[in-house]
Amino acid sequence: MGEHARLERHGDVGVLVLDDPPLNLFGREMVGDILAALDEADDVRALLVRAEGEYFTGGADVNVFDGLTGSDAERFAEELLAITHRIEDLPFPTLASVHGLCLTAGLELSLACDMIWAAESARFGLVEAVVGLTPLMGGTQRMAERAGPARAREFVMSAGLYDAATLERWNVLNRVLPDGELAEKSMRFAERLAAGPTRAHGATKRIVRAYLEHGVRGADERTPNIGAPLFETEDLRGAVKTFLSEGPGKATFNGR
Repeated sequence: MGEHARLERHGDVGVLVLDDPPLNLFGREMVGDILAALDEADDVRALLVRAEGEYFTGGADVNVFDGLTGSDAERFAEELLAITHRIEDLPFPTLASVHGLCLTAGLELSLACDMIWAAESARFGLVEAVVGLTPLMGGTQRMAERAGPARAREFVMSAGLYDAATLERWNVLNRVLPDGELAEKSMRFAERLAAGPTRAHGATKRIVRAYLEHGVRGADERTPNIGAPLFETEDLRGAVKTFLSEGPGKATFNGR
């Protein structure tokens, strides 16, 4: 188990926990522990990302940047992007549950998830500009994907802190909850996702990705190939029989 991040299991839900107080900073150890935790998540049916302590994360450990040049900096950026891509490519739903302060790499980690829920008091920022940097973990382009390019430019170039209500309005956050309700309701929703038709959820993720990369008609072209294999899954066959014999909403799913 990593000292800075770990994977916990709650039934079929895997929980990626950032736990390096007081700020849960993203240094090389945190990056390595997150990648190791994701290696353990191959048999879960949903992933919840959360953090211990007062803050979700203060962002990147600036100590890592001191004296970093050329090929070393490029390798570090590649390591960061590996986390983003690993989470995006998981074949099951992912949800970030964010409280407190959520900066730079921690926000980029959240943006890699399918959905983000946040506490009302949460504050967000891609503030790399304060040290003369731009986000390296894919945050700029994923802000643009959710909020549009003009909002992404403002968010990154201003190096400002934005509240949860603003980012919900910008379509960056899916839901904003009272601080005292976030943890319980996030877990409950992750459990709901994990109890669903996992293969179908994975197909939904692929279709959304196809739309983002190829547009509506491009996604249309790929939908038959993505969706057709679902008809051979245990989940669909069992759910269809249950629907016909007992009606809607009675089926249970095992992820196969």
